[in-house]
Amino acid sequence: MLIAQISDLHIKAAGRLAYGVVDTANLLQRCVTAITRLQPAPDLVLATGDLVDYGLAAEYELLKSLLAPLSMPVYLVAGNHDERRHLRAAFGGPGFEYLAATDQFIQYQVQLGALCLLVLDTVAPMEARGQLCSVRLRWLEQRLSETAMPTIIAMHHPPFVTGIAHMDAPGFEGAAEFEEIVARHAQVERIMCGHLHRSIQCRIGSSVVSVCPSTAHQVALDLRIGGPDCFVMEPPGFQLHLWTPPRLITHTCVLGDFGPHYPFRHAGVLID
Repeated sequence: MLIAQISDLHIKAAGRLAYGVVDTANLLQRCVTAITRLQPAPDLVLATGDLVDYGLAAEYELLKSLLAPLSMPVYLVAGNHDERRHLRAAFGGPGFEYLAATDQFIQYQVQLGALCLLVLDTVAPMEARGQLCSVRLRWLEQRLSETAMPTIIAMHHPPFVTGIAHMDAPGFEGAAEFEEIVARHAQVERIMCGHLHRSIQCRIGSSVVSVCPSTAHQVALDLRIGGPDCFVMEPPGFQLHLWTPPRLITHTCVLGDFGPHYPFRHAGVLID
């Protein structure tokens, strides 16, 4: 099982640049092209939130067209820049029936062969912070209690403090309760997140949280107390998660033209 994870796409209406600088649509198009050329092809694509920039219907329509070349299933996660109603309206057709699994929150369960995928909604509408209320936490606890098979939890906000002050400041309501639930369920193999626009890893309970970089701009790595909120045009990227029982291996990929692949050996001999 090979999972391609993309995150923080921040698609704007046609012709608009994020923060007046970032051509997020063009960058996503490059990412989609790179994924379609992968060998082997991923079994699915998981998009972990901030799919668009302002939650507008026109942004979701453009996003839908940009994702159309992907031939594998695409599973969408809501982020703090998303608007649930417009997201559901744009992706209400075949292949996205899972978006109607619950009336309020965009969270659902998918069987991926020998893996279980649980998508959690961490959105607090109109706010940057993460939020897992009692309803969402109870849903997670119930799903994890129903099966002992290896499980991936996908959600937008990472449930830990990263050290990047302006990203940590809004907080995450329910993060401690989430960690307690994960600690009780050893089958949680990985927690896949976005939001931070960087590749970051942290242990939670007996599992590992893996944060995916953005397909567009990256949050500047500044670990100073009170560091400013800035982004940087470091190479965009995505992650590949390879399930080879009993392990899930994560590779972070960067987008760009880095030239050909060079051999280490010629005729079986290490090149000197």
